Amino acid sequence: MTKASVSKAMRSHGGCVIIPTYNNAGTLARVLTDVLEYAPDVIVVNDGSTDNTAEVLREFKDRADIVSYPRNRGKGYALKTGLTHARRRGFDYAITIDSDGQHRASDIPKMLQAVIEHPGALVVGARDLTKVDINGKSSFANKFSNFWFRVQTGRNLTDTQTGYRVYPLKHLHGLRMLTYRYEAELELLVFAAWNGVRIVSVPIDVYYPPQAERVSHFKPALDFTRISILNTILCVAAIVYGIPVRTWYYFRQKRAFNREWKFFTRKNGQPKPAAMTLRRLFRSLYALSFYLVSCLGVLTPLGVALFKFGRSNEKKRTRYHRKLQQVSRYIGNHLPAASPVKYINDKEDFRKPALIVCNHQSHLDLPVIMALYPKIVFLTNDWVWNNSVFGNMIRYAEYYPVSAGIDNLLPKLRDLRDRGYSIMVFPEGTRSEDCSISRFHQGAFHLARELELDILPLVLHGAGHVLPKLDFMLRKGDISIEVLDRIPYDPESPLTMLKQASRARAIIREAYNKTARRKENTEYFIPLVLYKYAWRGWKTVSECKRALRKADSYSMAIDHLPASCRSVAIHNAGVGVVPLLFALVHPDVQVTAYIESLEQYDVAVNTPHIPDNLHFIHTVWPEDAQSEADISFLLTDEGLLQPL
Repeated sequence: MTKASVSKAMRSHGGCVIIPTYNNAGTLARVLTDVLEYAPDVIVVNDGSTDNTAEVLREFKDRADIVSYPRNRGKGYALKTGLTHARRRGFDYAITIDSDGQHRASDIPKMLQAVIEHPGALVVGARDLTKVDINGKSSFANKFSNFWFRVQTGRNLTDTQTGYRVYPLKHLHGLRMLTYRYEAELELLVFAAWNGVRIVSVPIDVYYPPQAERVSHFKPALDFTRISILNTILCVAAIVYGIPVRTWYYFRQKRAFNREWKFFTRKNGQPKPAAMTLRRLFRSLYALSFYLVSCLGVLTPLGVALFKFGRSNEKKRTRYHRKLQQVSRYIGNHLPAASPVKYINDKEDFRKPALIVCNHQSHLDLPVIMALYPKIVFLTNDWVWNNSVFGNMIRYAEYYPVSAGIDNLLPKLRDLRDRGYSIMVFPEGTRSEDCSISRFHQGAFHLARELELDILPLVLHGAGHVLPKLDFMLRKGDISIEVLDRIPYDPESPLTMLKQASRARAIIREAYNKTARRKENTEYFIPLVLYKYAWRGWKTVSECKRALRKADSYSMAIDHLPASCRSVAIHNAGVGVVPLLFALVHPDVQVTAYIESLEQYDVAVNTPHIPDNLHFIHTVWPEDAQSEADISFLLTDEGLLQPL
């Protein structure tokens, strides 16, 4: 951070410096010179000075905006004049600094940083008065003011008398009602607190010259009387006006219910990938109840009726498998969180047995694939085989556990093949957490060779998003399964089992990536983003929803990113909603999001399970946001992504 970058940041954030002065000609030139090194826009209010202040100001007339009037009206009047003038000139913030030399211009970066990190806040430069030589009357006045401010607003500040402040000009209240003396600064604080303006305290340095050299316009008896009268009025106003208005703003600014509801967002103290919402809970309970009824109330009793009484035969087996297909098809078409499963199959009729291989994503994979054709049997893991809910059902369907061993399974699988059944295997062996396709094991392809079966690849998409591995509640989404061309059995093939596994994986992964590029757009990931921000506080959820309501304005930029782009920078990224969508839609693109507001940055970086290609950076000064990204965007307050 340099003086030049501070000056640039002052201009870009609409900031100026206001210096009210009255008979401080001895220090004014030095104060102005120091301030102008940091601030390009300075307003000096000459409060009817009677010394040579006017001559000093003539030297700065080309570098500062000077406002003068002939009669001394008091600091409150000078502040009001300066703030009103700054508003008219279109500034957003005004830093006020005393002209007696007690404040250091070198603290302007601190004050400006607080403004950038806390937009819309009133920043108070808190002095450490224990380290300076200050008279007892001034010390008492400050403590006296701090006490009454706490009574009137419910907020605690260590220095309510400091003149080093940053005022948010668009959020100033009570400016017309200001008194004209020192107590005006307390009034501005009280009015701001009542009207929901955040007040941020920043430690600053302070210099007091020896007692004999000080110029002070504080009149203890008169000013204490004025402050006492004002505090009496403000205490009464706090009851009839302050408390109701504070309550109103407390809800209007969504500060109520603004903490994370950990019951919904965490499990064993760790953030969930997606929060549990009431809608997800009800959908999942409905789906679970239907599934249990189907298994325990339909398929298991049917299996008992068919196979426990009388002789088993192929007709009964076929009937049972057709019922499995019907129930699975119904489940796929009526998942409460998803659209009906889309089956993409141009020419395969499944009549010729094959070894079916598919990427593994979810517990939903089995019913989705079972709905394709009745004569498909699965090789399962032990958990499925021994499950108390559907274990009997899959045994009636002649599914077998992989743990039984290939040598023991081959005779049974040959029998199934001869009866027209295809064998379904998940070569990955386990589901991936992020829906990526893991390495294929060779066992499935050894089976294909031993059983002399074609290999039939399937590509499953969306099941791992609707019901992920680490989640047991349905998410909103849609599922599709595509049947690819067979890989014919070739007894003369020179390919090893490893090569065959790699080839099948490459075919499935290529088709999966093609489907992902087509389906995984901004609209596809909006539900997941909502789940990641749910139950993290009223204000956070509202900001997320507000950003998503404007998705149409930036979805084109996200969905049609040039294929050659490998890095994206997003400035003014808010709570991180748009960068998160960018990163989800384009997992191969590095997304860097720059956020100035400290509150928004904390929300963004604490979003659960941020993708590895998404990076949040807190910025204050212009050099903090320098980027070498292929494409840079500015997210405007209207929700538009403007290329930079």
